[in-house]
Amino acid sequence: MLRLPLQICLGNSRLEETQKINHFLVPHHIKMSEEDKKAFLDKNNISIHQLPQILATDPAIQLLVAVVGDVIKISRKSPTAKKTEFYMVVVL
Repeated sequence: MLRLPLQICLGNSRLEETQKINHFLVPHHIKMSEEDKKAFLDKNNISIHQLPQILATDPAIQLLVAVVGDVIKISRKSPTAKKTEFYMVVVL
């Protein structure tokens, strides 16, 4: 029996997943580097445990390859502030 790579067997599911993430209603998610994370926490005088949490299984961060403890920067469009940024820590 011929064995095909998983990506070929799944067809366009990866493409569909990317299209869902790039939907205009889904806010932009960015995984912060360790240096940026440390600078952000020091600047705001907070610990990582004080940030809101986002699950590692959240579809919006699946393509970011985020691990537990990473900080995700979420940029949303706002009618009053034009752009609002939120920070969340990845948990299980």
